[in-house]
Amino acid sequence: MKIIVGLGNPGKKYELTRHNVGWKALEYIISNFKPARTVGHGGFQISKSENKFNSEIAEDTTGDVKIIFVKPQTFMNLSGSAVSEIINYYKINTQNDLLVIHDEIDLPLGSIKFTKSSSAAGHNGVKNIIENLGTQNFCRIRIGIESRSSREQIPTDAFVLQNFSEEDLKKLSNDVFPKTQTEIEKFLSL
Repeated sequence: MKIIVGLGNPGKKYELTRHNVGWKALEYIISNFKPARTVGHGGFQISKSENKFNSEIAEDTTGDVKIIFVKPQTFMNLSGSAVSEIINYYKINTQNDLLVIHDEIDLPLGSIKFTKSSSAAGHNGVKNIIENLGTQNFCRIRIGIESRSSREQIPTDAFVLQNFSEEDLKKLSNDVFPKTQTEIEKFLSL
């Protein structure tokens, strides 16, 4: 079993903000994902979708692997409570079976980075997950959102809550999310 969590904030006003790029990536993956080992699969056929564990949950099985997609409905900085509920319920090994997708202010817009067992590096949502799980031993896909010419231009806490521009959204859909999909395929083979 693999659990893939996209981080974001609930509510219409946050839908297109930089902080919600984890949710946007997850939505893209669910609608476009074609696992390499399931050639011809037309994307995920979600077998079950429901609200539980303070999250929106969707499930699929590809090959012999059950995949649970999670959008915590707690606010970003409290994501750990929802994630720990799911991990405790399914009793998975976080090291190879938990993947968290989130925004990363320390990476330029358009870049992604797969990390394993790394610190929160100032990301409060990830920090809360680490605190609730009692470990940083899980996989992450960090999606770059930085596009300011200077950090003095606008404070980071306000910047992450700004909406992406149309141009940024196109870049995410055409370039970043397909790269994210490739990283998820690698994660599924761990």
